[in-house]
Amino acid sequence: MYRPGKAKTPRRPGLKKKSNAEKDPVGVYCRIRPLAGESEECCVEMISSSTIQLHAPDGLKANRNGEYKETQYSFKKVFGINTTQMELFEDVAKPLVEDLIQCKNGLLFTYGVTGSGKTFTMTGSPGDGGLLPRSLDMLFNSIGPFQAKRFVFKTDDKNGVDIQNDVDALLERQKRDCQPLVPKTPSSRQKADPEFADMIGPEEACKADNVDEDCCYSIFVSYIEIYNNYIYDLLEDAPFDPIRPKAPQSKILREDQNHNMYVAGCTEVEVKSTEEAFEVFWKGQKKRRIANTQLNRESSRSHSVFTLKLVQAPLDADGDHIMQDKNQVNVSQLCLVDLAGSERTSRTRAEGSRLREAGNINQSLMTLRTCMEVLRENQMCGTNKMVPYRDSKVTHLFKNYFDGEGKVKMIVCVNPKADDYEETMLVMRFAEMTQEVEVARPVDRPICGLAAGRRHRNQAYRDELPRGLDDRAGPSRAEDDPVLLNQLIESLPPLPACELVDPADDQTLPRLIEVLERRHHIRQRMAEQFNKTANTLKSMLQQIDGQCGAKENVIHDQQSKLSEKDKVIISQKTEIERLEKKSKTLEYKIDILQKTTDMYEHDKRSLEQELETRAQKLQRELSERRRMEQRMQGMVTDTRLKWEKECDRRVNAKQLEMQNKLWVKDEKLKQLKAIVAESSSSSSTERPEKPQRPSRDRDRNHGQKRSASPSPHPAAGGLNPVHRRSHSAGGEKWVDHKPASNVDVDSVMRPIIPNAIQVATPSGKALSKSHKYVLRHQELASDGEIATKLIKGNVFKTRGGGQAVEFTDIETLKHECPAGPSRKRRSDSSETQEEQENRAPVASASVAFGYQKRRKP
Repeated sequence: MYRPGKAKTPRRPGLKKKSNAEKDPVGVYCRIRPLAGESEECCVEMISSSTIQLHAPDGLKANRNGEYKETQYSFKKVFGINTTQMELFEDVAKPLVEDLIQCKNGLLFTYGVTGSGKTFTMTGSPGDGGLLPRSLDMLFNSIGPFQAKRFVFKTDDKNGVDIQNDVDALLERQKRDCQPLVPKTPSSRQKADPEFADMIGPEEACKADNVDEDCCYSIFVSYIEIYNNYIYDLLEDAPFDPIRPKAPQSKILREDQNHNMYVAGCTEVEVKSTEEAFEVFWKGQKKRRIANTQLNRESSRSHSVFTLKLVQAPLDADGDHIMQDKNQVNVSQLCLVDLAGSERTSRTRAEGSRLREAGNINQSLMTLRTCMEVLRENQMCGTNKMVPYRDSKVTHLFKNYFDGEGKVKMIVCVNPKADDYEETMLVMRFAEMTQEVEVARPVDRPICGLAAGRRHRNQAYRDELPRGLDDRAGPSRAEDDPVLLNQLIESLPPLPACELVDPADDQTLPRLIEVLERRHHIRQRMAEQFNKTANTLKSMLQQIDGQCGAKENVIHDQQSKLSEKDKVIISQKTEIERLEKKSKTLEYKIDILQKTTDMYEHDKRSLEQELETRAQKLQRELSERRRMEQRMQGMVTDTRLKWEKECDRRVNAKQLEMQNKLWVKDEKLKQLKAIVAESSSSSSTERPEKPQRPSRDRDRNHGQKRSASPSPHPAAGGLNPVHRRSHSAGGEKWVDHKPASNVDVDSVMRPIIPNAIQVATPSGKALSKSHKYVLRHQELASDGEIATKLIKGNVFKTRGGGQAVEFTDIETLKHECPAGPSRKRRSDSSETQEEQENRAPVASASVAFGYQKRRKP
């Protein structure tokens, strides 16, 4: 990395460990995706083929005192926005595929912020295949003619491979064909998925050069995902229950006898063509977890690992069969990893399960960064710190690659928009640090001791064998056949015996001449017959030739018509191909929309469930509230009844106390009367008789019981009291409120209110007919006597149509009695009652009620 304006501090040379094994640094490449819109601000600039420069956006500079230096980062190679998938494959993935064929392992993973193009780089799109489909195509193009038959190689449960003979493999194939209900590997003759059918054109096909023809090959693929730090098999054929769907079972990591990590129980499918591998990949891709976030419509929520396992074994010395030696089997694998993107929850606004997914993704990526930092520190400083591979399933699965079991390459995908500037800078720092980690170079495979070219010699021998057999037999001609000659000679007349023993023999020669003449005639007839037949045949041939000429003309016409039809068919095929491509594109879009709809449906169901849960919770709270209200109402009722009983008890106790005090007062009055009577009898001879205070003997005649209301005219013996008018007397109409609980004190001086409506309890009807209001209130004074208060007020109408009372004045009438004989008697001791009048103006009803604590009107 280069920072302009500031010199880079030279790295201190560390104490490196001495190792005999050669090491290569991790190959880190950078790919920049195009901006979504031309109006977006760009923060990444490509300086050269190996350097990029990051500059802070305008909004961020203001937050850093207006100064934010530009930073540069160097990679093994930088791919710009115009880089094609083929160019990226040639530089990054093609060497890994070649090493795979040479029995060397490889690891390729994409890393970057969410929405930076990692999945597109790895998978691609219709018409523009990514690294994965191109790697498969190159692999099958290279080893296609040298593949072993299906089930010759068979994987076991311990990350190993077994070799079966031809009979066992044939039985396995027949068993697979006879069980249609068992999930089969997709056949290469079936139509490929629309999304991957046209990913790679024929002109883009490539193959490896150094392929060992004396070996047989088989390819096994597996597809897993790491979701929330759990491993799931995407190729597992679990029974689907629409009523009660079961969650997929997670897998565990194990270590084989060679200390290599593998996923126990993972499905490994043997594939024989690129199309078949595409179908298997798409089968797992449909199960992968993706979701819609604020930053990416199809955001990967898990790390996916697609593994290509190449198994190869040498042929025997004859080049005809595979060697049945397990030690001669070589297994190599290439892992293509699509890491989920790091993201900030403040930008994605993730909630619930999406928030938990983002936390697990960031945690696993942080563990990967920590492992790289520890490896770098161990290699540069010579330390021996433990690398925390086990903190995450991703690092634990690939720890063998960082320990020297294969090449490691990383593609850093960058989104140049300004919103991702801070996340992009963190990714760049991690990539810069990763380049300094060195991985041990894998060793070459052992060379087989058999002679090279065994397969070619065996094939040449097989091709030459039937040709040699044909040459030995030779051609067979009809004129050299002795059977036909014998049949032809036997059809002629037999020759007589032609032995001449006597020169004068005249019979033998004539007989011979006669036979020869007959044979000559037969030959002439046969020649004539032959000529006639030849002429007939010639005429027939001429006729047939004429018919053939006519038919040739017809055929020529038909061929011209066929050529026209072919042109129409070609044009229709072109149209069909165009429509098929359009249909595939539409199906791809429909599939994306279907995925989006499924995600929305899932979110809808989760929200409905949450709403239903909240509704049930609210219903429970309402029912609990109603029960609480009923309980509180019961408690209030019980408390009210309790206090009513307590008030009644206290009122009765107070009444009893008042009666006791009145009885004590009566006793005192009796004693006072007795004293007065004695004093009057002793002084009757000295003084003239004065008027006496009316006696209370009438109370005794009534059984010591006071009347509820005093009589308007007190009857005192020998007295004619002068009634004092109260301040309440006037021309207005009064409401005289005299509670039923008041006690009649038998006073001489009493308030007389004319035009008064006497009530025990005030009512709206009585208040509506009056202008004034007075309340007679009794209370016990500090000296044990009863004091009567007259609380007065004005009655006025309210806005609501009712009546209200405003208290304005208080009059106090107090009854006092002598305490005993010890008190000083005044000259007017005969007068034992005294009325005191106290006036206190009251501003409002609240002040008036301050004097009254027992009852409110």
